[in-house]
Amino acid sequence: MIKIDLITGFLGSGKTTFIKKYASYLLKKGMNIGILENDFGAVNVDMMLLQDLMGDNCELEMVSGGCDADCHRRRFKTKLIAMGMCGYDRVIVEPSGIFDVDEFFDALHEEPLDKWYEIGNVIAIVDAKLAEDLSAEADYLLASEVADAGYVLLSRSQEATVEEISSTKEHLNRALGQIQCRRRLDSEILTGNWDDLTDTDLEKILDCGYVAEDYVKESYAKGGGFDSLFFMNVHKSEEELHETAERILNDPSCGDVFRVKGFLRKEDGQWLELNATRHEICIRPAKLGQEIMIVIGEKLNKEVIDGYWK
Repeated sequence: MIKIDLITGFLGSGKTTFIKKYASYLLKKGMNIGILENDFGAVNVDMMLLQDLMGDNCELEMVSGGCDADCHRRRFKTKLIAMGMCGYDRVIVEPSGIFDVDEFFDALHEEPLDKWYEIGNVIAIVDAKLAEDLSAEADYLLASEVADAGYVLLSRSQEATVEEISSTKEHLNRALGQIQCRRRLDSEILTGNWDDLTDTDLEKILDCGYVAEDYVKESYAKGGGFDSLFFMNVHKSEEELHETAERILNDPSCGDVFRVKGFLRKEDGQWLELNATRHEICIRPAKLGQEIMIVIGEKLNKEVIDGYWK
């Protein structure tokens, strides 16, 4: 049977960054892997961020949104059926940051997937500097993502203080209590700089498995208050791009913005990749791109955000 892993985590937590390291380790072990980007957005920028992994032993697939939830679930299952025929040793699923984890388990227990796939790991990525003032809906999504995780990995731990890491751990356990989940996280939370991960560390993560936990399902399990806005053909200098992303992230009139990401084509034809959160704005060269910027958050004001891009 094919092992299948779910790498989940809230918006902008660093899932794609971790997958690069995780998948690279699997390839180093000689595995043939498939990565499925399962996003509710109509355009999947994260898939482009993983292009460097593509090769004879690694293929990228995508399920995009643009449809209702039931249609999206059917597309997810259909894609897994197709991937089940490709001879992979392992499949990695990276969902949207507002993904309902139960959808993953439900799909894998249906025929014929239950005969082809074996659930390997559920790994949750959480920002070590987790904001304290998340909405009730955001807290629910956060808790539902970590409830079944074999390991919770804190991203950007090296940038967080001891107090911030402690506050994040308390926040996770408080959120679990709010959804009436009995689980409390302790040794399952891993900190540290991901650049320092050894093969021994990665082997432990590879064998972390998952936990089957019960919790109360809320009416906003699908993340209905969250949205992704798409802006095409943005023309700005690198400095203007940095300034625009910073202003959007910090302007309350834009809504509660968690992440700004996308690609910009320079006048010389070279691509720039933008990946911005309130903690970090990263702009770097990219081999490939698509002229699009995506703003992700809660209760977004499209008119105000559009004004910044113009």
